[in-house]
Amino acid sequence: RLYMTTLEQIKILCLRSNISISELARRMGQSPQNFNAKLKRGTVSTKELILIGKILNATFEQYFVLKNGEIIK
Repeated sequence: RLYMTTLEQIKILCLRSNISISELARRMGQSPQNFNAKLKRGTVSTKELILIGKILNATFEQYFVLKNGEIIK
């Protein structure tokens, strides 16, 4: 597999930030059960990913790069 799933990325981010996924959920204003369900379904929104980055002092980036080098953010 070429890429990690969102769940895998968030698990690693939490490990490196010394925070549990449950605590992250609470800081996001969600119940741990609801957030875990979203992670398992893969339905975490871009807005939530940006919020996770802010909470954990990281930057979430999502963009496309065209063959001519143009970046679509």
